Amino acid sequence: MEKNLPSREKKNKKKYKKRKVIGIFAGVLLAVGIGYGAYLYNKTSNAVQKASLSLARGEKSDLREEVVKPITNNVSLLIMGIDENQERQKEYNGAFHTDALLLATFNKDDKTVKLISIPRDTYTYVPIEKKKDKITHAYGRGFVKNGKDGGPQASVEAVEKLLHVPVDYFVKFNFNSFIKIVDDLGGIEIDVPIEFSEQNSKDEPEAIHLKKGMQTLTGEQALALARTRHIDSDAMRGQRQQLVIEAILTKLKSAGSVTKIGKMIDAVDGEFKTNLALADMLSFYKYGLNASIEKIQLAGDDLYLPNGPKGERVYYYNPDTKSLRELSNILRIHLGLSEQQIKKEDGEI
Repeated sequence: MEKNLPSREKKNKKKYKKRKVIGIFAGVLLAVGIGYGAYLYNKTSNAVQKASLSLARGEKSDLREEVVKPITNNVSLLIMGIDENQERQKEYNGAFHTDALLLATFNKDDKTVKLISIPRDTYTYVPIEKKKDKITHAYGRGFVKNGKDGGPQASVEAVEKLLHVPVDYFVKFNFNSFIKIVDDLGGIEIDVPIEFSEQNSKDEPEAIHLKKGMQTLTGEQALALARTRHIDSDAMRGQRQQLVIEAILTKLKSAGSVTKIGKMIDAVDGEFKTNLALADMLSFYKYGLNASIEKIQLAGDDLYLPNGPKGERVYYYNPDTKSLRELSNILRIHLGLSEQQIKKEDGEI
């Protein structure tokens, strides 16, 4: 019995050494993981700081009594997709248009989101121009009048004037950042409504061809589906943009971790602008994990007016006055605000 003691001691020492090695290895992995997480957080934080753009009005919407924060309050977010690329930079010299304009309202109590798409050709009063025009022109006019940071402010003002709803936050993306987001998520699942061909982000004609049916779209393909104006109406185009946004949010939910979101933000470093802090972005992400989304359309009719340079007819999307007022109050109630009796002169509608 005593002869076996040395061998037992050797075995115990081996087990102790093995546990010690495993413990050290696990500690190293944990340290590396924490270090990488901190590194990624810092990179993401730097990307968000670089993207930070305060509106000239300040933090608070003119339609609010005080500043509101995601999760703590009911808030709204304006998503702006800008038709910006290198080729158009030469043509527009920075005075781009909003190719996609969507307003989302978030209700913290019932965990719901209302998402409205505003057609780019919507005929409305544009404050920066002090007259009625296509809402897509607000961004470019703001840039021309107030410099590179004037575009988002002008678009926010135009949307608030149209809907009589405060715009608390905004995110502005260009073509490249949209493509990178979708590609970084591994593509998005979309039921393409019809077979069509469309130009790509570099404006190369018919470079993208999609068949009808459910499929996984790359960033370029998703952009083509959201942008094309040749397969249906301006209003239907807005519905397709809503589907794309919803598909992105669905994919974000399955991304698995905040780290994945951090990588995505880092991927679009320098190609987006927002007045959201990183903490606000993470709050929106957590909020969206369990929120249900209701997609709403802006009802209206086609309108042609002789507003061209030589008096030629120009196309507009004319919102239905009654529906617009009803929509305004639906969004206001969702934000916890009182209904508003909108006079014609208030909304210029």
